[in-house]
Amino acid sequence: MAFEFKLPDIGEGVTEGEIVDWLVKAGDAVSEDDPMVEVMTDKATVTIGAPRTGKIAELRFGVGAVAQVGDVIVVIDAAGTSPAQPSAAPAKASASPDQGPAATAVGDIREGLPGSNFFASPRAPKANGDPGPQPRAIASQTRAKPQDDYFAAKPLATPATRKLARDLGIDLRRVRPSGAGGRTTKADVNNVSRASVAVKAAPTMPPLTGNVAVATPAELGDLEDRKPFIGIRRKIAQRMQMTKNTAAHFTFVEECHVDRLMEARARMQPAAEAKGTKLSYLPFIVKAVCAALEEHPVLNSALDEASNELVYRRYYNIGIAAATDAGLMVPIVEHANRRSLLDLSIEIDRLGRGAREGTLSPNELSGSTFTITSLGKQGGLFATPILNHPEVGILGVHQMKQRPVVRDGEIVVGNVMLLSLSFDHRIVDGHIGAAFAYSIIERLENPELMFLEMA
Repeated sequence: MAFEFKLPDIGEGVTEGEIVDWLVKAGDAVSEDDPMVEVMTDKATVTIGAPRTGKIAELRFGVGAVAQVGDVIVVIDAAGTSPAQPSAAPAKASASPDQGPAATAVGDIREGLPGSNFFASPRAPKANGDPGPQPRAIASQTRAKPQDDYFAAKPLATPATRKLARDLGIDLRRVRPSGAGGRTTKADVNNVSRASVAVKAAPTMPPLTGNVAVATPAELGDLEDRKPFIGIRRKIAQRMQMTKNTAAHFTFVEECHVDRLMEARARMQPAAEAKGTKLSYLPFIVKAVCAALEEHPVLNSALDEASNELVYRRYYNIGIAAATDAGLMVPIVEHANRRSLLDLSIEIDRLGRGAREGTLSPNELSGSTFTITSLGKQGGLFATPILNHPEVGILGVHQMKQRPVVRDGEIVVGNVMLLSLSFDHRIVDGHIGAAFAYSIIERLENPELMFLEMA
């Protein structure tokens, strides 16, 4: 008996999802809760398990297609006797614009949902448009060489490993696993990728006319790899483009002398380590930002374009951008203005670890009112951060460096950090943005002020 499985209601207002990867194909036998399909929504990427035991009869949506909640995405022959044929139906598309809250970060998280076997990854911006049907689980035209004809119909691998395989164009079913319990690891995928590159013959360059290669796509074969622009990268691209097209960005850059801040942190570090955390500079920056937001409430606002209202938030949820193997994520420190430096340090450390390990829930990755992005040791001179829509401001923190500075008419060596702040000029005037920046700088240059202001 054929069973039509519909895209379930994942909750939190989700109405549609993009098919990121099929983990089965027509004709495969599945058991209940076997990983079946990866679906990306504006809240999370989830791996949906098979609702019952049977044989895959038909896949209704191709990779990259967008299905609405309630659409039949796969047909399962529950009796397991009907011959399974792949669907000839074209992948459906959705061109509905994204009106959901913003996120500029991605990664892997895990969250169980009743009735299905879900493995979720943090929400990414909602998809808009559809490139049409795509081959299942094909991320590149380059193919890995099979390992001694090894084949596993249902390889065991984490979402991060599956993403790596897609990005490299590796058929995960042909990668011999070395992990515990027969699990395929990232190292296994990388080994197959290197072996595939090693056996490739050196391609012949096409003839040149001036500086332009004159060749057909077929002649360029081994000189180009093509990957479907789907999933997280497409969502991020659409969200960034929407943000740039919507907000009128302007960036303000100023230097901050951090000698006193470095001294204060050095004095507090032993006490923080005794509490089990390593005190970084981020807690100080978060406290300075919160105080500045309270002084300049328009920077903690958001424009509701549907109702044409400016919404002033009296809560301070600070997004902290974190780099992970899966991409940039923005965990949220809720009610940061109410937290002590020690509490902020512990919470930032927990969120950063959860982002890297993929254990954060969607709620921990949404609802920010202002975002801080720290470029760390690769901070460069300055940057122009893109707003995390619908926020109206974002702070980019750069590397602390020793530089010549003038103090009391003399040139001395000082520790200087540049701050790059981007604002939505529709809402924030230039002098307000500058005043906000100097409010942050004043507290970082004089950290004792933050202790005077603590509740």
